[in-house]
Amino acid sequence: MSAEDRHDHEGHAHEGSGLSDVALRVKALEDLLVEKGVVERAALDKIVEAYETSIGPRNGARVVARAWSNPAYKQRLLTDATAAIAELGYRGLQGENMVVVENTPDVHNLVVCTLCSCYPWPVLGLPPVWYKSAPYRSRVVKDPRGVLAEFGVILPAETEVRVWDSTAEIRYLVLPMQPASASAKSEAALAELVTRDGMIGTAVL
Repeated sequence: MSAEDRHDHEGHAHEGSGLSDVALRVKALEDLLVEKGVVERAALDKIVEAYETSIGPRNGARVVARAWSNPAYKQRLLTDATAAIAELGYRGLQGENMVVVENTPDVHNLVVCTLCSCYPWPVLGLPPVWYKSAPYRSRVVKDPRGVLAEFGVILPAETEVRVWDSTAEIRYLVLPMQPASASAKSEAALAELVTRDGMIGTAVL
């Protein structure tokens, strides 16, 4: 399903806030802990940054590396992503119904959540701030090539760009194209090449 076929997120976002009920509770708890001196804001920021850029995306990188190095696994991933990802131990909240879309020389995929910030936490960790921002969520549907260019991704004119709109029911993960120079690398080495943005579609590896 592309962004043109948007699902209804009824009840998913808190009215007028742009935040889900869970996100609002987390923010309230965070503010209280900081106010009471239990934790420091800087320490919380470091934890969030780790989950946003390191811990979570490493899981997704392992999924991508396995698909690159194992054709049978890749086929399972593209056929039933939820089950294939669970094979590697990644499952649970925000990752119950996964769909993996593959980049090819002819098609480049890009993921967004137009109405809130649905995101596959088990494989990507916490969503980056820009993913949740209103400008990204609105502009990526209207001008995906322009948004990609701002991320430094310039695609050939003949490459089709497909935008996928995540919902509370379905979350998407991009399977990037494997760099040509990485064909002889081990699975662990391949995983080191995979980035969070590559799995969202805002980067080319």
